Amino acid sequence: MAKPDNTAIADCQAQDASRVAETLRITEIFHSLQGETSRSGLPTVFIRLTGCPLRCGYCDTAYAFHGGESRRISDILAAVAPFGTRYVTVTGGEPLAQKACLALLNELCERGYSVSLETSGALDVSAVHQRVSKILDLKTPGSGEMAKNLWGNLAHLTPHDEIKFVLCDEADYLWAKSRLAEHALAARCPVLFSPVWGTLPPAQLGAWILRDRLPVRMQLQLHKQLWGEKPGV
Repeated sequence: MAKPDNTAIADCQAQDASRVAETLRITEIFHSLQGETSRSGLPTVFIRLTGCPLRCGYCDTAYAFHGGESRRISDILAAVAPFGTRYVTVTGGEPLAQKACLALLNELCERGYSVSLETSGALDVSAVHQRVSKILDLKTPGSGEMAKNLWGNLAHLTPHDEIKFVLCDEADYLWAKSRLAEHALAARCPVLFSPVWGTLPPAQLGAWILRDRLPVRMQLQLHKQLWGEKPGV
């Protein structure tokens, strides 16, 4: 039997230590009920990274644009563990704006968590760990950031990912409906239509979806219905 290559083992251990020593700017880590996606209602730990290159007109997490605390990945993992939940969501801001986000996602997957990533779709998702559920938030005209959609990201989606449209009004709805057909999005993965909180009446969006028989899931933000619009929920 061949002897173990101690040098190779040491190199791997050094690489592992290097990854968990990488740092990220973190706005908050909290335990709540998932308020969106097909995981809605599931107890989840949220890791909210600081910073975002987009400025959507309806953004509800502008407090994460600046500030935050620099924390090592090892410390982040230690903060997540005591909650004892299977589900972890990495969000922002725009989490992929920090390069070390990829290492964090990898480490969470290696530890057996069911991980989802909430990303704007403006940054490349091709290097995201294959076990991560990517929630791609395609920006509508009403967001003011439609030009930043990176459409090449669609090629990297799998059936366990999801596409989200946050809709301000009927113009946004019609735009999303056209993109749904143009890119055959429902054949790629689940598609979510969500009304902007306090702007588009949910019943109106529901009526449009039923009228047009769209193959999408309508979602409301459960956490806001329970606790209102505030950090840490």
